[in-house]
Amino acid sequence: MHIAFFNPQGNFDNNDSYWTEHPDFGGQLVYVKELALALDRQGHEVVIFTRRIDDPQWPEFREPEETYQGSGVKIVRLPFGGNTFLRKEELWPYLHSYVKEVKEWYHQWGRLPDVVTTHYGDGGVTGAMFQEMTGIPYTFTAHSLGAQKLDKLLTHEDNFSALDKQYQFIIRLAAERIAIDLAIVRIVSTEQEKNQQYQHSLYKDLFESDTDKLFAVVPPGVNRYIFSEQKAAIDVMVEQEFTRVSNRDIDHKRQTLPISIASSRLDPKKNVTGLVEAYGENKEWQHKSNLMLAVRGLDEPGKDIHQLKPEERVQMEIILRIMAKHELAGKVTFINLGSQQALAAAYRIVAKNKGVFCLTSLYEPFGLATIEAMSCGVPVVVTENGGGSEILKDHKETFGILINPEDNSSISEGALRLLSKEENWTHYRNQGLFRVKTTYTWEAAAKGYITSISNVKKINNFNDYEELMGMNTGINTKELTYFKHPSVKNRHQLYYLEEKINTYIRQISSKLRQND
Repeated sequence: MHIAFFNPQGNFDNNDSYWTEHPDFGGQLVYVKELALALDRQGHEVVIFTRRIDDPQWPEFREPEETYQGSGVKIVRLPFGGNTFLRKEELWPYLHSYVKEVKEWYHQWGRLPDVVTTHYGDGGVTGAMFQEMTGIPYTFTAHSLGAQKLDKLLTHEDNFSALDKQYQFIIRLAAERIAIDLAIVRIVSTEQEKNQQYQHSLYKDLFESDTDKLFAVVPPGVNRYIFSEQKAAIDVMVEQEFTRVSNRDIDHKRQTLPISIASSRLDPKKNVTGLVEAYGENKEWQHKSNLMLAVRGLDEPGKDIHQLKPEERVQMEIILRIMAKHELAGKVTFINLGSQQALAAAYRIVAKNKGVFCLTSLYEPFGLATIEAMSCGVPVVVTENGGGSEILKDHKETFGILINPEDNSSISEGALRLLSKEENWTHYRNQGLFRVKTTYTWEAAAKGYITSISNVKKINNFNDYEELMGMNTGINTKELTYFKHPSVKNRHQLYYLEEKINTYIRQISSKLRQND
């Protein structure tokens, strides 16, 4: 089968450049790359379509095409939206050009793909446009949905305008609704994602008129070639880096303590500030462990903070203030890990010294970082909000510690459950490894994608575009028109959705006021 991946944002190359350094280079790109490689290993032909960037500050993405080494997976970078790098929030007006470029690439190639798999709202809406042009069906994997992000950021009715200006919520939600409505199947990582995220008030009407919309629960995998408990050559180099930053940041008498490690972007929703606050408030945790923050691209905050983007700098300044307030100098260290291989080595070193992994996001749709740490033998302390609850619980069996990320005592108590009793630490290390090896592999994820696509074809037996389009609710015609012809003049095509969002915000704001 020839499978096209639609992923307009971020980018891909053999060096995994900028991964975790930038909001557009996060877990979604890891997911797409690893899934594509697994499909390739299973004999499928795979092309990832993304954006060509001809920008001196982003030289890695100038070439039109690249192939992942040791595979047949092709990265095709298409010119749209100019030459310079654009954040994902700035790509929306240019997505129709992306679709035309994909179609032209296939015209030159001489045939169309068998199926398209789309990722995030921008990939999803381009899949819908491509489907309309060609009749080729698409699957939709959201990774995260805008409504949940809006809920987390909305503090009162009046701040929606500012949020929409920054995050383009109206356009994003329009794209997601189209993607959800017109996909042949919606790929989700967990049952919780299907039953809660997709049933949010801003999407729920899509299912009221079409209750048979198909979902497939396909958990992501972890690359066991990289994220493994087995030693690798890179471990020696990373251990030397641990020693360097420890000598720089950690009091000499504390350098043999276990490490509580967190690895994530400096993004408010990742709640790294909450983790540092919880650590600072709990003397017992400080007594039993040092805290290490792995932030790609950042080595020493005092020297490197000016290199951070403005929103990241704000988060780092908050972290430094918390450290000063709780007198955490000598107890907290920072490390710059430049690759997945280095991150995996770091996890193994943390495990060797009986440390723990912490993920305290306010909401985490799945939690790829969680299973990566588990796969290296580190027991985990993870937010209960999102996919972590399904990763770490299966009926009565548990595979790690779930915590409330908005309760500092919950965070610290979760970490201390592992750090205070060696039998707990060993139990959850073994449970985590078992869970990953039996449930979370990319080979299983690839088979899940193929099975879901095959099942849809068997169920619907569609042979032409008209029959395929009969499967959707038909309520997004105007919204799709906007994306095909984006302009201020055509903005009225989104008025229906704008009013729906405003009504929802008024309802939420009323609840917020009642809780004040």
